Amino acid sequence: MKIPALAHTVTDWSVVPRTEHPGETGTAWWQTFAVGDLRVRMVEYSPGYLADHWCDRGHVLLVLEGAIENELRYGRSQTLTAGMSYQVSDFGDAAHRSRSAGGAKLFIVD
Repeated sequence: MKIPALAHTVTDWSVVPRTEHPGETGTAWWQTFAVGDLRVRMVEYSPGYLADHWCDRGHVLLVLEGAIENELRYGRSQTLTAGMSYQVSDFGDAAHRSRSAGGAKLFIVD
């Protein structure tokens, strides 16, 4: 990941608007700070959330609350709980999607 030219920036997430992103089941709500190709997001998954797509984009993801299952297209999956993170590249066979049985809150940089 290459962070573009950017002045020192502070984000007050309490004033960043939420956008709704329906999943295959459930809903994700995103709050997004974006500059160039960089996105920094606070994301909440409803209970029963399952992403509606396989994602090929690289991320650094930190679970703040709840738990997610990170499923890789080739079959492996991991459960991440609050305080755990994963890092995945834009390159290689890393297509992934998330699900959350009980809901979760995430911090994602991509």
